[in-house]
Amino acid sequence: MTEVKTGDTVRIHYTGTLQDGTTFDSSEGRDPLEFQVGSGQIIPGLDVAMPGMSVGEKKTVEVPCDQAYGPVNPEMRQAVPREHIPAEIPLEIGTQLQMQTPEGQVMPVTVVEVADSEVTLDANHPLAGQDLRFDVELVEVA
Repeated sequence: MTEVKTGDTVRIHYTGTLQDGTTFDSSEGRDPLEFQVGSGQIIPGLDVAMPGMSVGEKKTVEVPCDQAYGPVNPEMRQAVPREHIPAEIPLEIGTQLQMQTPEGQVMPVTVVEVADSEVTLDANHPLAGQDLRFDVELVEVA
């Protein structure tokens, strides 16, 4: 049976869970996820688990945060004066917004604190700082 090697294009079904068992993503009900192994298209901790797998094989992969979305970076949090945010934008904790960097890139942020004079926005990935678990099934090697 063919084993996956770096450079192969694979298709997997997966369920990603947090350490408490909460599912944060899954391919259930969707087409399998397709990517090239070793290309950096998926998080490193999952990518390195693919070589050696065979079609039909299932495994659980534990991915520490530094091999997933990294640790929480305090510099990715920013307090913005409340008057700099348009009045029609809801400012509730957990609200997802988009900001534009000085270079023109769009960056997703989450409202994490609301005070009378300022709003704190967090640009860390929502899964930053989290150790992840993936249940993976290799569906195809192209």
